[in-house]
Amino acid sequence: MPRFALPIALPAPALVPVLAATVTVAGLAVASPAAAAAPATAAAPTTASPTAAAAPTTASPAVAPDPGGVTLTGADVKRARTRNIQLPAWKIAVRYALDKQGTPYVWGGTGPSGYDCSGLTLRAYQAAGIELPRVAAAQYGAYSKKIAWKDLKPGDLVFFHGLGHMGMISRPGHMVHAPRTGDVVKEERLDAGRRSSFVGAVRPDPKGVKRWAHIRELRQAPPPAMPVASTL
Repeated sequence: MPRFALPIALPAPALVPVLAATVTVAGLAVASPAAAAAPATAAAPTTASPTAAAAPTTASPAVAPDPGGVTLTGADVKRARTRNIQLPAWKIAVRYALDKQGTPYVWGGTGPSGYDCSGLTLRAYQAAGIELPRVAAAQYGAYSKKIAWKDLKPGDLVFFHGLGHMGMISRPGHMVHAPRTGDVVKEERLDAGRRSSFVGAVRPDPKGVKRWAHIRELRQAPPPAMPVASTL
């Protein structure tokens, strides 16, 4: 037999305390008149269910700012790592030779305790990534283009006395060389005597330093990441 919801007469609000906002009768929810009339500010505060509360979020850890206020990009790091080999080859070679001033002349010496004239230039350009032959005559013959006296520039290899001696232009009008037994590596002015015994000069190929820079970059690069086996 069908069930009908019958109206229920509730007591006056003053006689019965309001315990709930609704009364359930025969499976139907009927709003309490007192609850309907109560202002919104009078409602008792409710406590949210633990399951309904929003899940707490974990904030990402703060990244400490660089105390120097400088952020380096990958390109900046690359330039910093290779800055010592981005100089022109002649600058590296001249710097090397000048740093050896005071080192004794040793016949056949290629350093570090002693140099002869071609041994000094050999090591100087080797530091710049350019390989030269061992002796003076071979270094002169290694390059087909010869440089005239008036066109000399720092880094040029200059030859004297029928290719019996050589040096490197360190700055205009000067060369650094290992002179003779009993002397030391030094920088000297190109005087009239040097001019009269001048045979010629060569300018080592600056492309050698680019090849060396590439090799150094490969050597200094971090090893590639290795795959890690999963345990799942």
